Amino acid sequence: MKNNQICALQNYLDISIAAQLMSVYFDGNRVQSYPISTAKKGAGELKGSECTPTGWHIIRAKIGTDRPVNSVFVGRRPTSEIYTPELGKQFPQRDWILTRILWLGGLEPGKNRYGKVDTTWRYIYIHGCPDELMINRPGSHGCIRMNNADMLALFDRVDVGLKVFIHE
Repeated sequence: MKNNQICALQNYLDISIAAQLMSVYFDGNRVQSYPISTAKKGAGELKGSECTPTGWHIIRAKIGTDRPVNSVFVGRRPTSEIYTPELGKQFPQRDWILTRILWLGGLEPGKNRYGKVDTTWRYIYIHGCPDELMINRPGSHGCIRMNNADMLALFDRVDVGLKVFIHE
């Protein structure tokens, strides 16, 4: 899918790295916007770069349905931990993935799909994070972070297969 085809889409997520904002479009209309936090190292597709990949993606999986708010995930599996600021202080080095996960897959071969640029195998997600980390500026290791209330709202609103456009 080419970037100029965005106008033809009716339902998609638009993620602006520069604005640190995700907009939800249904029936061609923006219905909601959420503050986000993308990679502190900026935009980029290369595996190991800790950058947020750009271009067209798809939600390939929804993970965490019916889990409690602030559930901790490691390797896309719930750990049975519930995040608290105290737990965060015990493990300050952890990159917290909380509440829900929308696992992304790239749609552009050579840009964000296949080989060393494959978004899926880079494990790039839209996910909840400790609300105190949502500072409306880049801070992740490549994923798109959201506060937990927003993550819950988005998760319930979108389906697997929804297109996602990430741009600078």
